[in-house]
Amino acid sequence: MHLRYKALSVHLLTATGAVLSMFAMLSAVEGEWSLMFLWLVLALIVDGIDGPLARRYAVDKNWPNYDGVLLDLIIDFLTYVFIPAYALFKSGLLPGWTGWIAIIIIVYGSVIYFADTRMKTKDKSFAGFPACWNMVVLVLFALSPPTWMVLAIVTALTVTMFTNLKFIHPTRTKRWRNLSLPISLLWVMFAGWAAWVNFSPESWAHWGLLLTSLYLTFAGIVQQIFPPRPGAMH
Repeated sequence: MHLRYKALSVHLLTATGAVLSMFAMLSAVEGEWSLMFLWLVLALIVDGIDGPLARRYAVDKNWPNYDGVLLDLIIDFLTYVFIPAYALFKSGLLPGWTGWIAIIIIVYGSVIYFADTRMKTKDKSFAGFPACWNMVVLVLFALSPPTWMVLAIVTALTVTMFTNLKFIHPTRTKRWRNLSLPISLLWVMFAGWAAWVNFSPESWAHWGLLLTSLYLTFAGIVQQIFPPRPGAMH
């Protein structure tokens, strides 16, 4: 296949995320939360695949008619922010005024963060929490913490979006990538497992989600606290 058409196929792969987001939204409207998260996990897998392919086939040069970055951002806002915020509000995890506060700060803070040209660090990590609410809300569904803790987590993560705290990119942050990538894949596996069993409290997937989420949340901050020695292997 000609390189140009390979680049086009990557754009078309990215665009399937819009269809998956629609399927997730339809499930959310019906209150079928497990099915909604299964669609979102599938969209997350597509999002994890299309980035490396886009760089491999240089889509910005080989098919510049479509803006892959813009396409990705549109779909990410749907799957990472809009649908998870809706689920958090309608599920009852945050009843009454707490739900209103959560959806307002999530969507308002996230849309500003998505437009921030400083979101990426020099080592390809994120400056501030990268608005991965699909992952956060899935873990909250699985663990069902008390209302005050859910609101505290949502508020704290929203605040961190506007700080210089570092959050790793599982595939692009080179430091600890040999550890970060397998843990990210484990997170996806545990997420799919938890949603498949309808977030049954007896499932071991909950513990896997908790441990992998803690690593993905704090690995970048630990890297900031303990920077690599000059010339050290990452």
